Amino acid sequence: MSTISPNDFVAAVKFDRDGLVATVAQDARDSRVLMVAWMNKEALTRTLETRDVTYWSRSRQALWRKGETSGHTQRLIEAWIDCDGDTLLLKVDQSGPACHTGEATCFFSQAKL
Repeated sequence: MSTISPNDFVAAVKFDRDGLVATVAQDARDSRVLMVAWMNKEALTRTLETRDVTYWSRSRQALWRKGETSGHTQRLIEAWIDCDGDTLLLKVDQSGPACHTGEATCFFSQAKL
C-alpha cells in the first residue's frame, strides 16, 4: 500500500472521454457498498479538500454534494484508486440512507439464482 498527495492522487486518475471516473462509495464501518456514482476532476478535488463527498450528476450536468437536499451526507474517510486508474473507491461515513429510495444502500435487489 502506498499513500500519495491529493494532487498526485487526482493526477493518477484516468478520466474517461467525458471527463468522468466511476466511483464506488463503501461504508467505512461495515464495508457495505453503498452506491456507484461519477466524479469529474472538480468533484474529486472538492471531495479531497473538504472531505464532504461531491459527485457529478450526469442527468443534471452539475456538481452535487451528497446529501445537500436530503441531509444524508457522506464524509470521506479514505480515498483509493484502482490499479488501472479508472475507478475510485471512497470509504465514507454515511449519514442516513445512501439511496434516493430511502434504502440504506442502492444495492438492495438480488438476482434469484
